[in-house]
Amino acid sequence: MTGNIVKAGNVSIGQASDLVLISGPCVIENYEMTYNIASFLKELTDQLNIPFIFKASYDKANRTSIHSFRGPGLTEGLKILGQIKSELGLVILSDVHQVTEIVDAAQVLDIIQIPAFLCRQTDLIVEIAKTGKPLNIKKGQFLAPWDIINVVEKVISAGNRQILITERGTMFGYNNLVVDFRGIKIMQDSGWPVIFDATHSIQLPGGAGNSSGGQREFASTLANAAVAAGANGVFMEVHPDPDKALSDGPNSLRLDDLYDLLSRLKAIRASLLD
Repeated sequence: MTGNIVKAGNVSIGQASDLVLISGPCVIENYEMTYNIASFLKELTDQLNIPFIFKASYDKANRTSIHSFRGPGLTEGLKILGQIKSELGLVILSDVHQVTEIVDAAQVLDIIQIPAFLCRQTDLIVEIAKTGKPLNIKKGQFLAPWDIINVVEKVISAGNRQILITERGTMFGYNNLVVDFRGIKIMQDSGWPVIFDATHSIQLPGGAGNSSGGQREFASTLANAAVAAGANGVFMEVHPDPDKALSDGPNSLRLDDLYDLLSRLKAIRASLLD
């Protein structure tokens, strides 16, 4: 296996690297819960020897309804992420929605994520790339795998070659997504590590009327298939009680279900590297 290697803190992501986990709650609900989830994931990934990047959003600007919970916002959210980063020694990822957020976000985040809905916003992408931070590009639900190279070229134009691409499903009619696993290899052939978003890929966008639905029972099946197809890492949103989560609960995984799933995914990845 060949290709570019992306490094963030003590985590390396590449074609010959171990499986990487990007995980956390969809949104910061409060400090205590976010810290407890991060601490749980750190302990679990240390036990399984899986490289780990903690993800949580300080502002979910793309919620379905104006009434949906968005998070604590930029200032308070970055403060919480900064505390968790310092206290637990984690690599931190979050998503940025506006150019005005970039300077503050770059002071805390190790990896900056470009949301799927914004993956063609040229000014946002270029300004994030100028920070020199690694970027995680969520492939839009409306893009073919080969179209992502146009987004990658925008990042490279700013002198940044620390790029991750995340597959998160493609729109399939109304309120539904489907995953074409050929896309993992197609995107990897462009030279960049590919992450598979197991929980957003089973989302039902807008499927609950004023919020998105989801089918979390299929997340492990898709994750198994994606790692077997060669994905360099897996992205999963998790929660101690997904049915009570303030964002993306229907497609979030329970913390208690992660050990067996991650053990299996690690074994699948190891079999490909032997």
